[in-house]
Amino acid sequence: MANPPSETSLAGKVVLVTGAAKRIGRGIALRLASEGARVAIHYQRSEAEARRTAEECGGSELFRANLESVPEIQQMFADVEQRLGRLDGLVNNAARFTRFDPLEITERDWDFIHSVNLKAVFFCCQQAARIMQKQESGRMVNISSLGGIRPWAEHAHYCASKAGVIHLTRALSKAFAPKITVNSVAPGVIPFDDIDERGKRMIENTPAQRGGTPSEIADAVVFFLKASNFVTGQILAVDGGLSQR
Repeated sequence: MANPPSETSLAGKVVLVTGAAKRIGRGIALRLASEGARVAIHYQRSEAEARRTAEECGGSELFRANLESVPEIQQMFADVEQRLGRLDGLVNNAARFTRFDPLEITERDWDFIHSVNLKAVFFCCQQAARIMQKQESGRMVNISSLGGIRPWAEHAHYCASKAGVIHLTRALSKAFAPKITVNSVAPGVIPFDDIDERGKRMIENTPAQRGGTPSEIADAVVFFLKASNFVTGQILAVDGGLSQR
């Protein structure tokens, strides 16, 4: 039997990126558009930024949803299928990040992080898989974090959510095989204007001696979206070597 070909092109493929209005999500969306993909831009509150990103992606479709709400997630995927006709790829990028002493974390703090960082990732994957199974093909990429690989004392709730994304990725890669692949990109420090002193110290400790860029995260996302179904259940740390320290 001949080996199945890799997905060598994203031209014309419909890819939904959650949290695509700003920061890493915006970088991923712009890169996918440059590859010829039909990018579906998800946002919740950042409408102006989402519209700007959509314009720079060549007039991408916008989809608003509160990812804390499973019914809104379900509606978003129904809208994607109705408006764009199919779904070839999903990039679960939307996430929240807070910092607390573990002794001070409340139930509300915990749920604030996990409702988007983990719960929403699962239900987005679930809804995407239902569409992709009808097509008998699909690619999912979950953005996890260095914090899901290495523990951070003041981010226990965040680390738990991202470690959950990593293991969820592995579980779903088995559940959705062989037609649908599920992989994860774990970014290291990707500095923006609001980087704090802790982030700067992490960059100093990075073997590459610099922070990363959204385009470098997008490179890894594109790799997984183009790869054959022999690449699934994998976690790629794009962190300048920091996870090895």
